[in-house]
Amino acid sequence: MKKIGVEEGLSNIASYLKTEGYSVETLGPDIEGNVCKCKNLDAIITSDRNTDMMGISDTSTKIPVINASGLTQEEVKNMIQQKTTR
Repeated sequence: MKKIGVEEGLSNIASYLKTEGYSVETLGPDIEGNVCKCKNLDAIITSDRNTDMMGISDTSTKIPVINASGLTQEEVKNMIQQKTTR
């Protein structure tokens, strides 16, 4: 089962992914608190709230990060499937 980290505030996507068989971990707003959670995730779903005014996010990770802004729940699920391999 793929384990997906979902940013706080995206509860509709988190609920949908749970019904689709994913294990979902809610990620809080503070990056330091999420570091240990992220080690065991297959992907991270975020909104565009964590970007600066130029749309840049300085997150560096080997885990796929999917920006759910403007995407449907099904599109997010499809992106997870495309970007994860295990």
